[in-house]
Amino acid sequence: MIKFQDIPLIDHHGHNLLKMEVIDAMSFTAAFTQTNNPEIITNHACHTLFYQRSLRDISVLFNCQPIAESIIQYRQELGLELLTQKCLDRSNVEAIYLDDGFLPDEVIPTPWYEKFVVVKHILRLEYLAERLILEEKKFDAFIDSFRQAIDPPPPEVIAFKSICSSRTGLNIQSHSKDEVKSSFYAIQQEIKEEAPRLNDKPLIDFLLVQALEVAAKHQFPLQFSTGLGNGNTNIKQANPLDLTYVLENRKFSKVPIVLLHGGYPYTREAGYLASIYPQVYLDFGMTIPFLSVRGMELFLTQLLELSPTTKMMYSSGTSKIPELYFLAAKWSREILERVLSEAVKNQDLTSKEVDAIAIALLHDNAQKVYLKQE
Repeated sequence: MIKFQDIPLIDHHGHNLLKMEVIDAMSFTAAFTQTNNPEIITNHACHTLFYQRSLRDISVLFNCQPIAESIIQYRQELGLELLTQKCLDRSNVEAIYLDDGFLPDEVIPTPWYEKFVVVKHILRLEYLAERLILEEKKFDAFIDSFRQAIDPPPPEVIAFKSICSSRTGLNIQSHSKDEVKSSFYAIQQEIKEEAPRLNDKPLIDFLLVQALEVAAKHQFPLQFSTGLGNGNTNIKQANPLDLTYVLENRKFSKVPIVLLHGGYPYTREAGYLASIYPQVYLDFGMTIPFLSVRGMELFLTQLLELSPTTKMMYSSGTSKIPELYFLAAKWSREILERVLSEAVKNQDLTSKEVDAIAIALLHDNAQKVYLKQE
């Protein structure tokens, strides 16, 4: 069996790291939870199995004591650039496809990462719309600007992304232009100097349909956050089964739809969709490494119950600090190896087939979906 560590990773969905001054101002445990709730960060996040395990993993990488104080001291002495280099080198990451729309004012700009790895850009549609609605005060001009920004897709962009699951839900519907226009002008009345956080369903759904039309025209991938997300996500509206309007619409049947986070906790639902819709793909990012070891094994096993291995991809799905890139890479390889080895014991696979599947999931499938490389 091939050594999984020797397979270079394509991280098809990551986020930009926080600037050092932002990291220094926040609690270290804030990087290990998806919530911004200060009580959780202060009193509870350090008691998760993920956090306790991660301290030991990071201490081995840094050759320091497995306590937060020693880790924080080491990373401050090393500095963010050397710290990032160390984490990515140990992770054997070939390329990262970055969504820079998460905490855009607090993260390091995308070009900085090019000194470490190959970098590609993912365009977050809601972030684009929030910037444009601040600039365009007329509805028709706003829609025209939105379309022009994505059609054709900018050359540096390899995928669109939507976070509608944390705003208005994955149950995307068709809305009349009058309804959408009314929403637009209601939002304009509330805008002051800063871009608004869009959470109006008619407007977001309308913009996503526009993006889907463009994606269909260019057979361009569109990522959807599903299931596990940030602390603002209403988990009830993040079930990938709610994407029925999109998946059943023949106009969009050639759009590669990527379900991020493996839909967790709607894992089997995500795997089912990948098994019946040719255009649906998924990843196992963020859920690994945030779950317990047993939880990660069950999660990946459930994805593989139905999902074709040609439909699955690695991602870190992480943000904030470079250690999370290291932890995602470490545990994705380890859990994948455990689960595939178990599949060999169960006679689902042969050892030879495992090698090809591991290379596909960790590297080749992303190249096929995003770069159209066979």
